[in-house]
Amino acid sequence: MRLTTRRLFVAAGILGMVIATAPPGQAGTGYFNTYQEEGATPNVGEHTGAQGFAVGADYNYSIKNRSRDDGSAVIYRVPNATEVPQVMTNGANNSKSIAGLGHANDMTIATIGGVNHFFIVTMSSTGYQVKKLSYSGNTYKEVGRFTVKENGATKAVSGINRVLVTSTKIDFFFKSGSTVYKGSLPATANTGTINITKAFTLKTSGALVGGKPIDLTGFVSQGFFYHESKKVLYYPLTKANVSVVLVYRNVTSTSTGVLAPSKDTSFRITSAKYSKFEIESLGINSKDGKLYFNTNRSTSTNGNLDGVQVFEGYVA
Repeated sequence: MRLTTRRLFVAAGILGMVIATAPPGQAGTGYFNTYQEEGATPNVGEHTGAQGFAVGADYNYSIKNRSRDDGSAVIYRVPNATEVPQVMTNGANNSKSIAGLGHANDMTIATIGGVNHFFIVTMSSTGYQVKKLSYSGNTYKEVGRFTVKENGATKAVSGINRVLVTSTKIDFFFKSGSTVYKGSLPATANTGTINITKAFTLKTSGALVGGKPIDLTGFVSQGFFYHESKKVLYYPLTKANVSVVLVYRNVTSTSTGVLAPSKDTSFRITSAKYSKFEIESLGINSKDGKLYFNTNRSTSTNGNLDGVQVFEGYVA
């Protein structure tokens, strides 16, 4: 069931209270701690874990992997409209699942020759670290697989985002923990090795959330999103029922060293409703500029509460 008319306001630190959002006339700055439901992504058989996420112009895409983590996954298509979220179809066998995606921790979208593609990181230390799927409408098909190496050794990266797509190549950012790497592929390649090099590290110590320092001890690094047109990187971290998103500005493919988070923009959800509220990954919609994300959510009695949401009040 669509939940777009239902708004959940969650205070950061004080239950039931809505704190400040962006000041008028300052789009893209401020403190954001409320969200709106966009659509549910319920469990499909044993596919119970929300993981990778990407935002298209009209749809959000969220992956759920199987609890035994054997590489089987389903992909939800969640519209920015009145349609009901759908489980996409694997065009290779007309099923609703796909094998071999590993943990499927993060994904990005790249349009190549007019065809849309998902690039998904498996987090596997053997075999393939990136899978390439073409998709049209509600159907996808695996068309490529790649190994990722750093200095000749396999690297099980946990995050991926496009940086630049041209007719001849695709440049990516990859992430492992808080370290970001860069690598490239020929635009039409379907096999091969992506050799990555370290670009920069995302500093989290001393981060300000809501204008105050936050202790991020014990928080888990999730996916990330790079907004190439704005040169802004969004980095979610989670712990139990708390999710924060740190923002890094003026990020480019030539950035190096240690990058400090913005002091004027931050996000936090402290959920009173859910005992687990993990923002897995996120993305900006090119039409409305809003920041969408997917969640792995549960209560003490219900683990089937994952979905797609959007931060209220924020426009990139």
